[in-house]
Amino acid sequence: MKRDVLALWLAAQDARTPTLAKIVAAAVAAYALSPIDLIPDFVPVLGYLDDVVIVPLGILLAVRLVPPMLMTEFREAATLQLDRPTSRLGLALVLAAWMTTAALLLWWLWPPSAM
Repeated sequence: MKRDVLALWLAAQDARTPTLAKIVAAAVAAYALSPIDLIPDFVPVLGYLDDVVIVPLGILLAVRLVPPMLMTEFREAATLQLDRPTSRLGLALVLAAWMTTAALLLWWLWPPSAM
């Protein structure tokens, strides 16, 4: 799975990859390589939902969208690459989602001011 995530990262940066496949591959790789999870692992059951369901399904979809010959090439390149990149975009997207959720909850729960 780690190899495929790295291969998708490479696919998202390659000009030969179709646009839809590039978008899906970039999103999946950015999330999978993000240093934080959308749902933290300490949250019972839901914390592991992204690791067990969401990421593998995203990888499966992205791999199907990338042409097989290109995916083979990207997998070979990923096998040779030793460093695992981290995704600042994934980090930014997850942080933005958490901040937006927190802001919406505060807005919803904040008592209206008495005038």
